[in-house]
Amino acid sequence: MHDLVDRKKGASVLTSKSLPKRIAGFTLIEMIVTIAILGLLTALAMPSILGWVRTNKIRTVSDSLQNGLRLAQSEATRRSRQVVFSLTNAKPTSATFTAAADGNNWAITTVAAMTGEARAFIEGGVLTDVGSDVQISGPSAICFSAIGRLVANSAPGPTSADCTLPTTTPPVHVYNITISNAVSGVDRRLRVTVALGGQVRLCDPDKTLSDTQPDGCP
Repeated sequence: MHDLVDRKKGASVLTSKSLPKRIAGFTLIEMIVTIAILGLLTALAMPSILGWVRTNKIRTVSDSLQNGLRLAQSEATRRSRQVVFSLTNAKPTSATFTAAADGNNWAITTVAAMTGEARAFIEGGVLTDVGSDVQISGPSAICFSAIGRLVANSAPGPTSADCTLPTTTPPVHVYNITISNAVSGVDRRLRVTVALGGQVRLCDPDKTLSDTQPDGCP
């Protein structure tokens, strides 16, 4: 009887050793299918991701431009003197630079109130450096009076700067921010406007300002 039991135990041990358990994991076919599905999902999501990146660049540049203009307007009223906001391709650290329409950066300086008075450099900021492929179209210089309104000045200080008053209806200076090689229906564009009274506003030119579209442009 004991011999029979021992034989059964031995057979059981032999069987368990000779038939090892299967190790859990992916087979080659499962891996290929998984990789194929991931590749398909990535291909479907890629246009949305690229569109989001390009839109974010435009938004970043627009915010920088809007902040610079608002700072210039507030500094004019704070200092009770005329201030000029300029676009420039330089990265100035002083009041000596050349203004340029559609420039890559912005700079704010005071306007000399009398002949021989030194102009002060207030602050500068970057534009296209924070958003590659982004394009800006708009005036090279805008002057704010001591009470924060737009004012004309043919020689506000920076080389090539010329401040004029808007002639559009409504009277606003316009900066359009777009991206190069824009894809219609995919890439967003934005606009920064400066009203005659000095109000700075960021809006969407693809929408018309209304009660239902408060982010639209007039």
